[in-house]
Amino acid sequence: MAGRGSSLPEGRYSAFLFDMDGTIINSIAAAERIWGAWAVRHGLELASFLPTMHGSRAVDTITRLGLPGIDPEAEALKITDAEITDVEGIVEIPGAADFLRSLPANVWGVATSAPRDLALRRMKAAGIPVPAVLVTAEDVAVGKPSPDCYLLAAQKLGVDAGSCLIFEDAPVGIAAGEAAGATVLVVTETHGHPTDASHSTIKNYEKIFAKADEDGFVSLEERAT
Repeated sequence: MAGRGSSLPEGRYSAFLFDMDGTIINSIAAAERIWGAWAVRHGLELASFLPTMHGSRAVDTITRLGLPGIDPEAEALKITDAEITDVEGIVEIPGAADFLRSLPANVWGVATSAPRDLALRRMKAAGIPVPAVLVTAEDVAVGKPSPDCYLLAAQKLGVDAGSCLIFEDAPVGIAAGEAAGATVLVVTETHGHPTDASHSTIKNYEKIFAKADEDGFVSLEERAT
């Protein structure tokens, strides 16, 4: 484990809520292939643009650019279609699939900025189980860093977002988790540099496991080495 807050968050939680890309799956190679080609076509400088597109809905990323003559919704649909087609190199964050399968179905969900069809395609490619609660880009009017997706996921699970542990990787997602009033745990597997977040961090899921108690709460434990 690494980072400023490397120890696991203590306590019991009503549910675990997960972001998808960078948190339970590694889709960087595919995403940067597709977004990189799009950026070049529109004359954007790759080194400065690519870090800005992680964690946000495609339509929000494009809208922020303010490119003249561009319809963000139409462009986002094109990018999503390309991402659904190209899942080469998409893999689980180490240990994620087994960790998720170990959780009772009623205590976890995924809240992602990806559209539903893309989320299902990527989870299948990475061998990730599909949760009973899956909140995607179409389900909220405002994407991350708004907390709406996490508030909705908690509602669907019948719990308060403030009693949840949110697993995130990107700054906009971390901000969304904070705004939801939840405890945030940062997954650093895909980070090229140490995280500046003050939250607890894990590299991946290989050294942790979940415990569910008789009252229906879940907590995290570190595997003995």
